[in-house]
Amino acid sequence: MVEFLKEKPDTCTGDELHYVSVAGGKWKLALWRYLPVRSAPARNHPLLLLSGVATNALGFDLDPSVSFARYMSSNGFDTWILEMRAAGLSKNEEEEEQLKTSDPKKTASQLSSTVVELAEKLRAVVNEGQSRVLSARLAEQLSSILEDAQLSHRYQEIKDRLVKLLEERKNAAFTSQLIDLSNRLTRLLEETQVSVSRVRDLQSRLTSTVDEFQKFLDLIVKYDWDFDHYLEEDVPAAIEYVRNKCNPKDGKLLGVGHSMGGIILYALLASKGKDSGIAAAVTLASSLDYSASNSSLHMLLPLADPAQVLNVPVVPLGAIMQAVYPLVCRPPYALAWLGYNVSASGMMDPDLYKKLVYNNFCTVPAKLLLQLRTAFQRGGLKSRDGNVTYKNLLSKSEVPVYAIAGDADLICPPSAVIDTVCTLPTERGKYEVFGGQHNRHYGHYDLLVSRTAKTEVFPAILKFFEKHDMLQ
Repeated sequence: MVEFLKEKPDTCTGDELHYVSVAGGKWKLALWRYLPVRSAPARNHPLLLLSGVATNALGFDLDPSVSFARYMSSNGFDTWILEMRAAGLSKNEEEEEQLKTSDPKKTASQLSSTVVELAEKLRAVVNEGQSRVLSARLAEQLSSILEDAQLSHRYQEIKDRLVKLLEERKNAAFTSQLIDLSNRLTRLLEETQVSVSRVRDLQSRLTSTVDEFQKFLDLIVKYDWDFDHYLEEDVPAAIEYVRNKCNPKDGKLLGVGHSMGGIILYALLASKGKDSGIAAAVTLASSLDYSASNSSLHMLLPLADPAQVLNVPVVPLGAIMQAVYPLVCRPPYALAWLGYNVSASGMMDPDLYKKLVYNNFCTVPAKLLLQLRTAFQRGGLKSRDGNVTYKNLLSKSEVPVYAIAGDADLICPPSAVIDTVCTLPTERGKYEVFGGQHNRHYGHYDLLVSRTAKTEVFPAILKFFEKHDMLQ
């Protein structure tokens, strides 16, 4: 299913907002469109922009003064920014449908009736003496004592989803969290000799714990994807949508990827070759292999299972960035070094830096981080099953690539960028590092949103695409 919104939210600063469905319709991915200026030269290919991990479209259109999307559209390119699942304005179909059909008054009434029913039948439940260690069994019992069909159906869904999770997941961290929540619910139900006052307390605790359990399950199910989902579902769907809208004569697009967006482009070229749908690509601060570099992520992201290290199914990167901002940008600058991972000193306007930190970052699944960590292991990024090392396939690509690095990029240093671009055929790979002259240094985001990106980096990208925009 595809969709074009005639009235877009203020958050979208593009000319148009489109949606394309993936994952069996579970997700609707947002596509921001910037129409080419009529006075600009006509171009043969539309341009698709891919952002980094846990980020939205803002990096490509932070402000009119530093907007790569607007720069390219003003030079004649029909420009699109993809926001992948759970990023920016992309939507979860199930959540959207629930919002449309939810009735707050009815829900409150149902919850109240359910709590009373639970209290009245609590002793019967406790005296059953059945084991409730597994959360699926608990959900089944709760469902059996609920007379309200809608709420009973809700618990049946919880049970089915949980059984599936317990069967499929081999990760000890996820399982231990589910069992812990199960035990907490079990203890609440197995308390005996409950007085009237304790029943009221138990009602509250039971309701709260079940709600927490539901939210935790929703979190796991909602953020249940990895890098290969982007590569095999999100990006191909966006390419197909843009192709159908713009009708390029050769059926191809131009692509720009920043950070993880560039990694996706590399993996796409490696795995699909001529069938990637890409005529030429620019990667900004991207690499398939960070193992031999001095990337700061070696220190910031432990090379162990993130689900075990963090004990959570997701990492709320947006909230973390907002929380540390005062320590980065205000005296005594306790975490100033962390800010340099985003931008080199003095390269960004302070107000725009704050806007970027507060609005650009989203929540990232631990499963995604788990796969991305293979980029820091020998050989570089691997597929979900570990059978494909993307860098090994890149040498067969015939698509021209312009790999750009920032001289002061702590996350993806020039050495990491060189490591990947060197695997391309000599005539297909072009490399350039920006910074180091005139007291200017480019950090990870400076290639897109620094004071000088529009006058130094953007024109170089435009020149590359003008050369490769010709039809073959």
